[in-house]
Amino acid sequence: QVQLVESGGGLVQPGGSLRLSCVASISIFSVHTMGWYRQAPGQQRELVASITGGWSTYYADSVKGRFTISRDNAKKTVYLQMNSLKPEDTAVYYCNKRPYVSDYWGQGTQVTVSS
Repeated sequence: QVQLVESGGGLVQPGGSLRLSCVASISIFSVHTMGWYRQAPGQQRELVASITGGWSTYYADSVKGRFTISRDNAKKTVYLQMNSLKPEDTAVYYCNKRPYVSDYWGQGTQVTVSS
């Protein structure tokens, strides 16, 4: 059974930084494209960033230049470094494969950007 466990969220002031982590109990983790998604209140879940097994990355325009996705295959962990955070980044952040697998959604981690 696949489990994805996100952590690292919290309350941060605008302009601040957070680093999210996701530990994945996925076999042969290194070959999978992993993504970070977010869902703000009243909004649809959206893809924020993804990283392939070969370390090719994708970023949504809204986070390009501010967020960095990375992975540690030995630890089966994917990270999201978030800098220059804005109030509009407030959301629950989830990791999943890309494309996502509905059964894999975890609890997510709440990120709140507010002064």
